[in-house]
This record gives sequence, structure tokens and C-alpha cells, in this order.
Amino acid sequence: MASRVILAALALGSCAAPPANVLDRFEATLAAQDSATAALGAWCAARGIAAPARISAEVLPGGMRTDPADLPALLQLEAPPGYRHVRLSCGEAVLSEAHNWYVPQRLTPAMNAALATSDVPFGKVAAPLRYSRQRLSSQRGAGPGCPTDTILTHRALLRLPDGAPLALVTECYTPANLRR
Repeated sequence: MASRVILAALALGSCAAPPANVLDRFEATLAAQDSATAALGAWCAARGIAAPARISAEVLPGGMRTDPADLPALLQLEAPPGYRHVRLSCGEAVLSEAHNWYVPQRLTPAMNAALATSDVPFGKVAAPLRYSRQRLSSQRGAGPGCPTDTILTHRALLRLPDGAPLALVTECYTPANLRR
């Protein structure tokens, strides 16, 4: 009898993962991809957040933009960077808010036009360049420039295959990622 109770408790415990385990799995999903957009799409599909699991970017106009002090060195800038402040959503669920500084000269004219005129996320627009991601920092909770309810903040440098820096991103992930 006691062994059945223990087995039942173990089975029930495995059904309801505590938020820390969900957050750990979310972090692992992000770490497995060079593109946060692709990772969010996979996460949205796996968690059943929306169907279809299409990630869209809502460009956030206005607001005060503060460039990080290390931006010129990190992006090896020779001209002013492009900047995009967006909310990435899957269906109605806002999964992240992101600040993206990028080098327009390292994108094609069509990519720059798409970033200026569409709701397509940067990661999807720039995917043909086959960039890689170098995580600079990760912290649980809100980092600089993130909303107060942020559950996870990533700062990363996106690099082209030749090593040239393409973009610096600060990604603020929302509690919607932990919901089912």
C-alpha cells in the first residue's frame, strides 16, 4: 500500500513541473538555437501557446533609446547603428521584448527594407546570413532596459560566419513563457 502511495506521488509530481523547471527548460530551448526567434517558435509550439506557432514582431515606436556604452566596440561601428525595439509574440501571447542594435551595412538592402517596413522578426530577416550567437550575459529577472515583470534577460552578440559582428541584442522574456 505504501509503495503505491509513493508511486502515485511520484507520478503526480512529474505531471506538474514547478516554475523553476519550466524556466530551466525554457533556458535550454533558447541556448539550443542561434536565433531567439526560432527558439521562441519551437517553445510556442511545444507548450501549445498558440496555433500556429508563428512569431511576429510588433515594432515599439517612440521611447528613449539609450545605446550601451560598449556598443561601438562590440559592433565595430563605422557608421550609426540601426535600432529596433520590438515585442515578439506567438498568437496573442507576448513572449519577449527586445532591443536590437545592428549594422545595416552588413545586411542586404532587402533585409534593411524588411526591418523598416514589416513585422518580421530580425532573426528571421537575417537568417539567410547564417549568423551565430555569442551570449554575453544571462540573468533571471529584469536587466537594464527590461520591463519589471521580466523572468529572464539575455544579452547577446550575433556574428556573421566570418566573425564580423552583426547585431547586439538585449532580450527580455515575459512570464507568458511559463504559462501553458
